[in-house]
Amino acid sequence: MTHNSTCISIPPLAHTIDDGFFDHRCIWVNGPVIVGAGPSGLSVAAALKQQGVPFVVVDRADCIASLWQHRTYDRLKLHLPKQFCQLPNFPFPEEFPAYPSKFQFISYLESYANHFDITPRFNETVQSAKYDETFGLWRVKTVSLSPKPTEVEYICRWLVVATGENSEKVVPEFEGIEEFGGHVMHACDYKSGEAYHGKRVLVVGCGNSGMEISLDLCNHDAKPSMVVRSSVHILPREILGKSTFEVAISLMKWLPLHMVDKMLLIIARLVLGNTEKYGLKRPSTGPLQLKNAAGKTPVLDIGALQKIRAGEIKVVTGIKKFRQGAVELVNGEVLEIDSVILATGYRSNVPSWLKENEFFSSDGIPKSPFPNGWKGKAGLYAVGFTRRGLSGASLDAINVAQDIAKSWKEETKQKRKSVAARHRRCISHF
Repeated sequence: MTHNSTCISIPPLAHTIDDGFFDHRCIWVNGPVIVGAGPSGLSVAAALKQQGVPFVVVDRADCIASLWQHRTYDRLKLHLPKQFCQLPNFPFPEEFPAYPSKFQFISYLESYANHFDITPRFNETVQSAKYDETFGLWRVKTVSLSPKPTEVEYICRWLVVATGENSEKVVPEFEGIEEFGGHVMHACDYKSGEAYHGKRVLVVGCGNSGMEISLDLCNHDAKPSMVVRSSVHILPREILGKSTFEVAISLMKWLPLHMVDKMLLIIARLVLGNTEKYGLKRPSTGPLQLKNAAGKTPVLDIGALQKIRAGEIKVVTGIKKFRQGAVELVNGEVLEIDSVILATGYRSNVPSWLKENEFFSSDGIPKSPFPNGWKGKAGLYAVGFTRRGLSGASLDAINVAQDIAKSWKEETKQKRKSVAARHRRCISHF
């Protein structure tokens, strides 16, 4: 569905003004506006397409799934088996491996968009989205600079926020970082360890990204040190040939969550050994309980732990301050380093543009926890904020599409009845 077919122009709401710099356009959308063309936005759009509901998808980037295409490292693979990562009504190709690569996943998403004929409007950054209580409609203002500066205001009944939990990088402030003099980058700009051969690299963060980047640096003969400030759960990616996630899902059918956590930690101890002696202290809360409560994902080990044991990845404490060519740690140790990679995560950017504070919290996540965080008031919806990965986003997408489709079909039916009634009155006059 192209945007020309989903945007129905109604004279009072569709016009163009040229002020000499920006073209100003106003477009009525006979359906929802979906903000975000990543897996979450595509899932909603596909589900709406199957229900026959028109829509518009807008995205600030120049492609679908820009996080995957532009802000991930080359060696990245899906952390979970493909059957737990597929989007609604479109399985992965059988020939894909159990854990598809970044490039295979991007190919899958492009095939998904093509299959459901989803054509987002790219290079449109949402400046604001506000509910107009007088008319009972959402006003979504976007700006695009190419090919000509254009400001568009979409008017719609429903707004789907699908920008996700990872739309903006988190860059902490460190004392002395401006004096360091070496190369500093966020993990979103890291592609490969090839350029770091022989370099001393400080990786700040010990989540899945920090662990995998440290491993990649090792494989390219760099010398990584990984900053571990807090406790972290490390689990084997597989247990006896089955994914740890799959094992956990099976156990949860029969056992309470805290019992499943205990079993996973016993298995992790047997398979991985005592990680605490390498400076990797486990949290007091179990991995699944911690994921549910705080959204903190356990690290699924794919080889980094072996490098830590061998001393090829050095685990260090928190940072006190940087100095010329070095970093001082909180324990007083000073490391000479050449580069810094910040694997410090991402956050939602929703508060910067959505003018609403009832459904979303100040950190840009819906206030209601899963599974009730997908629907707000006045036609506002959220997809991709479950902290449960692609499977959580897919569940939200199905719920959102069904709810919008029900309302859209009822309203369309009422409009048709109203038009038919006016038509009959006109005929009766002749």
